[in-house]
Parts: sequence; C-alpha cells; structure tokens
Amino acid sequence: MATLVICLEKVMDFIVQLFSQYETYTPLLMTLEFIATFCGVVSVILVGRGNILAYPIGLISTTLYVYLLWQWQLFGDMLINAYYTAMSIYGWVNWSKHKNHDVAIIETTTKKEWFIGTWIVIATFIFVGIVYYFKPFINNNFSFDNITLGFYNYALADYTDMLTTALFLVAMWLMAKRKIEHWIIWIIADAISIPLYFYKGMLFTSIQYTLFTIIAIISYFSWKRLLKIQNVYDNTNQATH
Repeated sequence: MATLVICLEKVMDFIVQLFSQYETYTPLLMTLEFIATFCGVVSVILVGRGNILAYPIGLISTTLYVYLLWQWQLFGDMLINAYYTAMSIYGWVNWSKHKNHDVAIIETTTKKEWFIGTWIVIATFIFVGIVYYFKPFINNNFSFDNITLGFYNYALADYTDMLTTALFLVAMWLMAKRKIEHWIIWIIADAISIPLYFYKGMLFTSIQYTLFTIIAIISYFSWKRLLKIQNVYDNTNQATH
C-alpha cells in the first residue's frame, strides 16, 4: 500500500511539473494553443487521406500559431507558420485543380524539385540564422542599447529551430504540390520537434508533434497505396484508349 501511495505521488509530481510551464500563461493563450493544436492534428489527418478540407482547417491552426509564437518571441517558429499560412492558400488552390472528387492526385518529386528544395533549405537556414543573430535586438524592443550581438548568443535550441524550420518549409511546399516524399521530410522534422517544443515550454505543441510523427508515418504508407491505385487506373485508361 505504501509503495502504491509513493508511486501515485511521483505521478502527480510529474504531472504538476509538466503543466508548471503554463503558470505564466494567460487562460486565453492556453486556450488558443489548444485550439491550434487540435486543428493542426485534424488537418494532418485529412492530408493523410488526401482530403482538400485539410487546408481550411489547417489555416485556423497556422494563423493562431503566428499570433502565439509572436507573443512567446519564438520568431523562427512564427515565420514558418506565416509561411504555412501562405502555402496553405496555395495548396488549397493547387489541390482544387488536381483532384479526383475530394482526393488529391498524388505525384512523385522530380530531380528539379529536389534541387529547388535543397536551396530552400540552405536559404531558410541562413535567413532564420540571421533572425536569431538579431534576437537580442528584437527582444530589446528593437534597440541596441545595452546589448551585444554575436553567435555566442545562440542556444542549441536555436540551431535546431533553424534546421526544423528549413525542413518544414520544404515539406509544406512539396505537400502543396502533392508530392508523396513530403511525408518523409515531415517525419524527420516532426520527430526532432517533439523534444524541442517540450524544452521551449509548449507541452500541448510537443504532444501535437508526437501525434504528427505517428500520423505522418501512417499517411506515407496511405499515400503509397493511393499512388499505386492511381497508377493502375491511369495505365488502365491508357490501355483502353
């Protein structure tokens, strides 16, 4: 009995510790993060099914995160969600033009698109790195008074954020273009983001990326099946004509 009580106390202490990071958050910010997380998960599930409704629901998530991440001064994450918002509009239009009923027509990534994607990664890493270089200036109300700039100000989380931001931008671009390989990039970037967001004190978002990783793995194989069905259908149509 005593052992059970000790175990329960440890579990409760762990739960309290998990949610202690929200002590400084207002109820409004906590509610908005929960809504953004929920809509984000629903959106990814719909993308896994190739359903175009993923985009309007995803727009709710990304726009909320732009606001939240600005409040928390996580500028790299804020910029990527602003990009998500723009790419969601593009993806919504592109999927609408290339669909069979409400399911997107899936394609594989070309060598040219991989080349472009590589340069997107490089350019994004450099750009976000510059933003973090001037982070002390931004956090000081855009004033150089009593601050110093330098790479020594970078934390490990900043470098990780630069990497995931670059990967997410390419994944979102390929997703909008209906390329199956975007799921592989999502899996890598989502897995990296789980401990990153927990470290940043965003528990709900960390849980969201855990779900994203699982969903991305399942969705990759789902898109492979859809692509196979599409290829069989296309080959059949070509044979009959």
